[in-house]
Amino acid sequence: MASEEKLRVLSERIRTHSNSMLTEEAVKTAVVLPFLTALEYDVFNPEEVIPEFCADAVGKKGEKVDYAIKLDGEIRILVECKPITTKLEKAHLAQLYRYFSVTNAKFAILTNGRNFEFYTDLVSPNRLDERPFFSFDLADAQHPVIGELKKFTKSEFDVEGILKSAHRLKYTSAIKREIAAIMDNPPEDFVRLVISGVYDGRFTQSVREEFTPMVKNAFRDTIRELVQSRLSNALAETSDGDTPEDEVDDDRIVTTDEEREGFMIVRAIVREVLKPSRVIMRDQKSYCGILIDNNNRRPLARLHFNRSVKYIGLFDGASEERVKLDNLDEIYEHSSRLRQTALQYVEVAN
Repeated sequence: MASEEKLRVLSERIRTHSNSMLTEEAVKTAVVLPFLTALEYDVFNPEEVIPEFCADAVGKKGEKVDYAIKLDGEIRILVECKPITTKLEKAHLAQLYRYFSVTNAKFAILTNGRNFEFYTDLVSPNRLDERPFFSFDLADAQHPVIGELKKFTKSEFDVEGILKSAHRLKYTSAIKREIAAIMDNPPEDFVRLVISGVYDGRFTQSVREEFTPMVKNAFRDTIRELVQSRLSNALAETSDGDTPEDEVDDDRIVTTDEEREGFMIVRAIVREVLKPSRVIMRDQKSYCGILIDNNNRRPLARLHFNRSVKYIGLFDGASEERVKLDNLDEIYEHSSRLRQTALQYVEVAN
């Protein structure tokens, strides 16, 4: 099984079994060791993945880090684990901070099994940074995250290459946090800047209170519309020049935004199994069908969204099983099954 598929299996495991991983040992066994395996490290080789790694740190002799990864005879990555209920904070970096300075490690990972934080020494050489340059929720590991993780695999591990991307990731992540903060609570200067081109009056306290909610809502609406526009454009693209047959000549059939978004999620999930151009949406009166090669005999999934309770139809052969969805994100919980269905059509000619 490829690294990407192993990481997706772990992602599903977190979503479905996190309530059973309450201890640190459970996190190590169920997540951390399989995570290191997905990165191509031999967890059964104590010369490569060293458990309970101990080195002499000033004033803390005998203190241990959960795992150390050795490459080319040098300690390169340190891993510290916490129970899944632990909120990762600066205090948990203490051991990693000390060990980073007395080994040749270049990267340190702090995790509770669900949240992973990657650290290095971008600010001062051989001194662990206080903020991670890369962090993610394993339960929501999307393609960009998996792409970054591949740089840490044994076969692709390159210190200089990772450090270059670390600098970019650190500031990109910080900028995203700032944008999110502005969206949630637009500061006065931002509101003043945005309305300067549409409001000619004096910027008073009452004006600020009136326009701040409007700026906040407009910001969110703009992001939502941009995302929807990209989904619609992607839906219209196929490599063969054909258009998806979701617009049936029946005025009673309306393809909703939710159906379009659900289709794009399914297409994204199986894109590593099948070419996206082979995954086609065909809307019907009672459901929205997702087919392979636009062939009714090759169903991948059905979206039953034309009712108050939404379902996704999953296929094992010709039989359909409907599974309730509380929101579209839950489609990702069925990634393995969707890919398994898609695999049936890999060798089938278009």
